[in-house]
Amino acid sequence: MIEIKVPELAESITEGTIAQWLKQVGEQVNQGEYIAELETDKVNVEITAEHSGVIKEFKKEPGDTVEVGEVIAVIDESGDASASTEAPAAKEEPKEEPKAEAAEETQEETSSTDRPLASPAARKLAREKGIDLKEVATNDPTGRIRKQDVESHQSQPKAAPQAKSEAPANKPQAAAADQPGKPVERIKMSRRRQTIAKRLVESQQTAAMLTTFNEVDMSAVMDLRKRRKDGFLEKNGVKLGFMSFFTKAVIGALKEFPLLNAEIQGDEILMKKYYDIGVAVSTDEGLVVPVVRDADRLGFAGIEREIGSLGKKARDNKLAISDLQGGTFTITNGGVFGSLWSTPILNAPQVGILGMHKVQWRPVAIDQENFENRPMMYIALSYDHRIVDGKEAVSFLVKVKELLEDPEQLLLEG
Repeated sequence: MIEIKVPELAESITEGTIAQWLKQVGEQVNQGEYIAELETDKVNVEITAEHSGVIKEFKKEPGDTVEVGEVIAVIDESGDASASTEAPAAKEEPKEEPKAEAAEETQEETSSTDRPLASPAARKLAREKGIDLKEVATNDPTGRIRKQDVESHQSQPKAAPQAKSEAPANKPQAAAADQPGKPVERIKMSRRRQTIAKRLVESQQTAAMLTTFNEVDMSAVMDLRKRRKDGFLEKNGVKLGFMSFFTKAVIGALKEFPLLNAEIQGDEILMKKYYDIGVAVSTDEGLVVPVVRDADRLGFAGIEREIGSLGKKARDNKLAISDLQGGTFTITNGGVFGSLWSTPILNAPQVGILGMHKVQWRPVAIDQENFENRPMMYIALSYDHRIVDGKEAVSFLVKVKELLEDPEQLLLEG
């Protein structure tokens, strides 16, 4: 028998959650074939079989938390898939269980006496919706709960909870109890969402975070893009977007104000002499921040190409752990969703994050008598006041503004 263990993931990741099994008990698996998907704090990782054989047993179920090195499944190298699927039926019900039903068993999870019998799809849906399978009724003659049973249970009106006189008034359930009959839905937070929530709270509790604001006249950048976009696309095979301008401007400002590219380690300041810029990407699973490595060595096309590639990998859930580690500064663009003004939260242990926002045409005073409509963007810098003073933070943001309003400087200073 060969044990399948959770592999080493990364230095900062010690555990994960079984997202789903890609094989079933009794099924043949080849060496190098994917057998499970593991959800970690940062990315989803597929676990492969190191030997060929038959899946003998799953030690863990979808939704279970597992640690690196923990045994999650057992493979029988000498096993036969057809014999393996019939064996459980012969052992449990040698006279009454037909072979067809035994084959179906390989597609469903069996349970111990204290757990309901349910298909994997039913268990997954129940976990997502916060439904106790013991409360779900089924018409299946074998007593197995199917996905449609969970869906039917979910659509039924919720019974009013019974009041408990001894229950403390501050329990979370109290709010729901005050509104009997009101429709509610409980959804289990994914591991990534739990980690995002934890890290953001820790960042606010640990850092002395402040935010300073400015605004940028985007006329020069938009004019340059308009004139150059067709030739840029034809030559480089990638569109010229705002992100390359902002990345170059940030790098130029970081070179002038290096403390915003640093990190606090105990009572020391770690000054970083490289520029790995994190770019926040929104996905269905939550916010992730893949990193553009050595962004100062890339041209505009290289930055746009790398950001596009990382964004696609994020949306397709194909990011590697290495794509997310080691950023020195982060840029987040709430403007793509219409945000006009926000205060971004630091991506610890980084000490600076730049927030971009929506470009909006506004009347701008050219001098004491004249106004012009200009495409304006508010920008925000959140910083850790423990090592970055207000003067340096404000000056950094002014430098970003100056570089964007005179983008030719980026060729020299970015």
